[in-house]
Amino acid sequence: MSLDGAVEMREDPPAGNGNGNGAVTVAPPTGRPSYGNRRLRLNPNTEHKPERYDDLEAELDPSIFRSLERHLPPSMLEAPRDSKVQFMKEIIARYLSDGERTRVQRHKEYRQKIMSAYQPLHKELYNVHPTTFFVPSFVKAINENTEESFRNIMSEPSPKVYTFAMLQPTFCELLLDEVENFERWVDAVKFKIMRPNTMNKYGAVLDDFGLEAMLNKLMEEFICPISKVFFPEVGGSTLDSHHGFVVEYGKDKDVELGFHVDDSEVTLNICLGKQFSGGELFFRGVRCDKHVNSETQPEIFDYSHVPGQAVLHRGRHRHGARATTSGHRINLLLWCRRSKSMLQQLTDDKELLCCRMYFFSMAVCSECFLKLAGNLFPLFSIPDKASIITL
Repeated sequence: MSLDGAVEMREDPPAGNGNGNGAVTVAPPTGRPSYGNRRLRLNPNTEHKPERYDDLEAELDPSIFRSLERHLPPSMLEAPRDSKVQFMKEIIARYLSDGERTRVQRHKEYRQKIMSAYQPLHKELYNVHPTTFFVPSFVKAINENTEESFRNIMSEPSPKVYTFAMLQPTFCELLLDEVENFERWVDAVKFKIMRPNTMNKYGAVLDDFGLEAMLNKLMEEFICPISKVFFPEVGGSTLDSHHGFVVEYGKDKDVELGFHVDDSEVTLNICLGKQFSGGELFFRGVRCDKHVNSETQPEIFDYSHVPGQAVLHRGRHRHGARATTSGHRINLLLWCRRSKSMLQQLTDDKELLCCRMYFFSMAVCSECFLKLAGNLFPLFSIPDKASIITL
């Protein structure tokens, strides 16, 4: 078995200069307050609520600053926002290559061109309104915010694959209208847009035409509480960025999607409609990069899409989409991510990082666990296992 098409994966930049204990010391520039200890935290402060940086005039996405703020030393958390921004920019500048900086800037300019010209059709979509967006059972479960309340609305037809009713039909219709309006605008002005990923030739990135803030709130306030309970092994409580898009299947669109894994820690997949046949989502178990093409038995599960119903699964859970044999199917995808690559480049404690990454691999891949567990346990002095797996 092989992957049908490329899989988008993040690449880790070279590691930075650490102090050997999983933290990095950044010297304050002359003439600026030191704010005491300036060592970054290796693990994020999940209790800290970062400031908003959407109004920041910077070449980087605001989510990067929100993510990094959780790793600031305690002495910096109460500093003025301008001081925190300057401190974080100095850190990022050490590790962001010129090529990556140029790519980020070009994408920002691309998005600004769209948002300055495109006129939204349904402005009520651009802010989260729980009672009009979501079905009552989902809102009730989120408000109660307990494992029991989540399990009451969910099915787990296959290990670590959860399905539940989520979106109101009216919301699905409004979002479909908005996407069609955006596509008509693209055709009218002959604007070349970026497609959602390397495998889908049809669809649109919702973040690019103004829905980023809404989707970020959707992730933070409605998906994170669930992923904290059901996906702690991939940092479900610390999801801090996303990639939101729609994909389209049917005649003159994409027909099927090959076997692949997502560039995410947790993936939310919701069918918006319309009338269609086929298009089943199939799952074949969780594997790491090394074993992504290994045998699938008995980890086989097929799921038939229902408009308004969500599927929540690990990004590394191997899956694909069967052919849509008739009609037109559109799905909303939210790839939820956590910024662990920044931490990996901010430490040179290679032995600690290696130990953590081995355990992280074991947490996500049964093949790795079986082959490595017998060798790893004698080699390391094991700290609290939960803290290792939540790298």
